[in-house]
Parts: sequence; structure tokens; C-alpha cells
Amino acid sequence: MSSTLRQMFSEIYDRLQTHFGPTHWWPGDTPFEIAVGAILVQNTAWVNVEKAIRNLKAADMLYPTSILHADEAALQKLLRPSGFFRVKSVRLRNFCRYFVERYDGDFERMAERSLEELRAELLQVPGIGPETADDILLYACNKPVFVVDAYTRRMLSRHGLAKSAMPYEELRALFERNLDSDLHMFKEYHGLIVSAGKDFCRRAPKCELCPLGPMLKNGRPKQ
Repeated sequence: MSSTLRQMFSEIYDRLQTHFGPTHWWPGDTPFEIAVGAILVQNTAWVNVEKAIRNLKAADMLYPTSILHADEAALQKLLRPSGFFRVKSVRLRNFCRYFVERYDGDFERMAERSLEELRAELLQVPGIGPETADDILLYACNKPVFVVDAYTRRMLSRHGLAKSAMPYEELRALFERNLDSDLHMFKEYHGLIVSAGKDFCRRAPKCELCPLGPMLKNGRPKQ
């Protein structure tokens, strides 16, 4: 079964890559911007995150110390487009405090830590869950960890490759067991799943148009 799964995960990647080409995901000019985006994208669409990040840039506040020292009401106003802005303001400050106190705001220093040590640290920061931690690890720190999001869960469930209620860590391990540990491929694979999720694997799926459609059992997705 494991060899079959490995072949299927490889085929999924190949089909999506052929259809979409390079995704260059995750958007962001700096590692810190990527980390901010990973926190702000919780429970919202990326288009809303882009608006909030533009606000931070316009206010010259897309820096960890600037966010830490910002007036709370002013910061919340800048983050408002991302939704849940009061909660996200607290979570963003929590990360910035950890980042500055532990690594002096230096991602190169942060990335010197091992994947296991750094992941354990991030999961101790209030408001940083597994998906957010893995986004930061993969895209900001260049650590080979597979990111699982709602699109990933939906896609695997519809193709009968995993149960929709499978815990995050089990889904992550499923990918990592059946893929070579390749940083570039992990980044692109997640970006390709995001692209497929936006275009095809929606709540109302467009399987007949999706490049993964031919892989569906009986030609229909599992609901």
C-alpha cells in the first residue's frame, strides 16, 4: 500500500505541476513578511491578508520591533482587513516578542536551529498552531516540513487517500512518508494544492475541469 500511495502522491504533484507550472508560493518580500502572512491568514482568504500587509507597509510598520511598540488601536486598524483583527494583533505581537527576544529579529539566526527544535519552540508561542508553525518553517526558515491546510485535507478526502477528520500531524506524516524530503518540492507541492483548491477543489467541486479529475475513483469525489 505504501508504494501505491507514494506513486499517487507523485502523480498528484506531476499533474498539478503540468497544469499550473511554478507557483513561487509563498508570497512575501522578506522572511518576516512571510511569517506575518502565515499568522494573518488564519481563518481568512489570502486576498484579505494582502490588504493588511499593504497597510503595515504603508505605515512603515512591517518590522517586529515596530509591531511590538505600536499603539494597540492603531495596529488593530491596520490588521482589520484580515479579520479577527483583535486576536491576530495579540498573536502577531506574541510571535514578534519571541522572535526579537530569542533571535534578535534575525531569521538567519533562527534558521540555524534544527527543524525539530524550532518547531517545538514555535508551537509554544501562544496563537501559533501546527499549520502556522509549518508555514513559517518551510517558507521563512527553509526547513523541509510539509504544510497541511484545509485544501489539502479536502483534496485527500475526496480522493479517498485520507479521512477528513484525520489529525494534522497524521496528515503531515502521510505526505512526508510518501515523498522525498525535498525543500523546493515541498514548497511547490503546497502551492500547487492551494492553486487547485482555489480553482477546482472548492466546496462545490469542479472535478470535470481539474487536472486531478481522472484520478477520482468512479469519476466522483467523496463528500
